[in-house]
Amino acid sequence: MLKIGYRTLKTALGTPVAIFIAQLLSLENYISAGILTILCIKTTRKKSVLHAWYRFAACMTAIVYSFIIFELLGYHPISIALLLLIFIPTTVKLNVTEGIVTSSVIILHLYGSQHITLNLVINEFVLIVVGLGTALLFNLYMPSLEHDLRIVQQKVEENFGKILKEMARFLATGDDKWSGEEFPETAELLDRAKGLAYRDIENHLLRDHHPYYHYFQMRTKQFEILERMLALISRITTVNKQSKEMATFIENLADGIHPGNTAILYLNKLKEMREAFRSNELPQTREEFESRANLFTLLNEMEQYLIIKRTFKKSDI
Repeated sequence: MLKIGYRTLKTALGTPVAIFIAQLLSLENYISAGILTILCIKTTRKKSVLHAWYRFAACMTAIVYSFIIFELLGYHPISIALLLLIFIPTTVKLNVTEGIVTSSVIILHLYGSQHITLNLVINEFVLIVVGLGTALLFNLYMPSLEHDLRIVQQKVEENFGKILKEMARFLATGDDKWSGEEFPETAELLDRAKGLAYRDIENHLLRDHHPYYHYFQMRTKQFEILERMLALISRITTVNKQSKEMATFIENLADGIHPGNTAILYLNKLKEMREAFRSNELPQTREEFESRANLFTLLNEMEQYLIIKRTFKKSDI
């Protein structure tokens, strides 16, 4: 089935509305109001407002340049070339290059008139306001992305739990049959989630802080540690008392993954484990020594994993 997005729907509805208003106001070149609306319907509120401003500023500049050049040099094709040679660098300087296409429509309207009058300038100004205003009006509504963010959050936490449980199982039993498919899936989920959160930020004109964005940033940092932990665990070739203790700790940690902040409890337990490891007998063989070293490094990585979570503020997630 053909899927129609919100932006497509708003474009389809906004364009005829802009043309209708322009016709109602008896504006010349009223169809251009629809073109302006099409160009200004964006995926977020912030983008819509910014692009509307860029186009408005560029159009006002185009009107001034058109009046000066066409009235001084005449209405000839060479005048358009000269105008664009001056106008385009100006938009670059003013950082409003997004308005070049829109302004070109206005320039051609003025060129086609063969004489720029005050009434014509007013007509073009109202045309711009109608087109941009309609787009801004339709872009006031943006669907909430919170539901999608919650779903991704739950899936990420579920995958983190699976990854940690599989690591614990390997440390406790040496079973290495796990496929590791949760790793690429989680990486994709985190990328998607940060994109959604950024879009949601852009839909709130006066809000820069977004709890979900910071949450997924935190999970991304933890995920990088999980990848390093997997490499460490794969080098542990023996199951012993220390590896089983670490397995129990990781298993408990896997059961406690949620947005809340209980990291301090696990950090205290980790500190106790480190002291216990230091009081154990020294390894007797090279293999035991390497396994113990990897377990110690793994413990340090777990500490970093928990410190990252401790610094995260749950806020209103």
